[in-house]
Amino acid sequence: MYQKIKYFFSLPTAGGIILMLSAILGLLIANSPLSEQYFTILGSYIAGLSVLHWINDALMAIFFLYVGLELKREFISGELATNSQRILPGLAAFAGLAVPAIIYFMLNKNDAAAISGWAIPTATDIAFALGIVALLGSRVPLSLKVFLTALAIIDDLAAILIIAVFYSNELNLLYLLGAAAALGVLIILNRAKITNKYCYIAVGLILWFLVLQSGIHATLAGVILAMTIPLKNAKTNAKGEAPLIAWEHGLSNWVSFLIIPLFGLANAGVSFAGLELSMLTHPIVLGVAFGLFFGKQIGVFGMVFIGEKLGIFKRPTGASWLQVYGIALLCGIGFTMSLFISMLAFASPELQDLSKIGVFLGSLISGVLGYLLLRFNPQKSQ
Repeated sequence: MYQKIKYFFSLPTAGGIILMLSAILGLLIANSPLSEQYFTILGSYIAGLSVLHWINDALMAIFFLYVGLELKREFISGELATNSQRILPGLAAFAGLAVPAIIYFMLNKNDAAAISGWAIPTATDIAFALGIVALLGSRVPLSLKVFLTALAIIDDLAAILIIAVFYSNELNLLYLLGAAAALGVLIILNRAKITNKYCYIAVGLILWFLVLQSGIHATLAGVILAMTIPLKNAKTNAKGEAPLIAWEHGLSNWVSFLIIPLFGLANAGVSFAGLELSMLTHPIVLGVAFGLFFGKQIGVFGMVFIGEKLGIFKRPTGASWLQVYGIALLCGIGFTMSLFISMLAFASPELQDLSKIGVFLGSLISGVLGYLLLRFNPQKSQ
């Protein structure tokens, strides 16, 4: 039994499966006799923050730290290290962000309260999308896997910038100055080639508190910390890993098997009490669902198709147009980041629930159709 469990957790799809099960569990509990206890626990306060805020503001800061480490590595020495490597996934990611936002805006432009959710359908859940691709194995060309990885990473960077610019509260100058000072200390540690992780952790915790109090969303402290962790010209550990690589490896399982599943469990819990079928046609639900399903595939596939026809770039090597379209469908799985943005976009629980329904619908349809198309693709790579 132990060997089977160990084997499961070694699979590339394990994180996505556990996230999916956690989200389903959250939905089931929220609509069971335990729902009152579920929402009471999430609303309980510990050290000045509710349990839900500890998950969304503190644990998710660690998730963003992990994402930031991955971003820095890819841009310095990975799949996005050169401009030629960035142009195709970069333009596809931009189109895959713009079209969903436009669709949402057009469906909600007359509702001042709803319009702030425009960014919800712009995100791609890298864990889910890559998990499905891993399930498909050799049916997906390696070039498409690299393309999807690069696109999702750039998509995460765009989401980080959107959160920083559009979803920050009223700013507190004193705490901002303190955060800037903490960043200065981190930069000094980096320039001095100091690799002791406890130095970075200590300053990182101070930075997180200052950012939390400043009005900028606290999770961005994780990204800022990640940018200062040394990668090149730094002392390596016993395994020959640079500090950034060691941090990334050290955080991987914690993020995949604890932080993201906890986030899914806490944020996917939508109570269906009082839910009416007419709510499925609410502009917020349609804006998010249509943005993820139609917007992502139109933006991503459309950019690759038009770009190749205009001679700007070529589609990933060895991939058929049907396979590119299948990958574009998988980009419509917004889940984790979309749910996270919905919590920032709406203060009203009612509007949050509507947006979550849209996220579930758009992500589910995109994921299922993308998988089926790639799984039963009759064409050979060309």
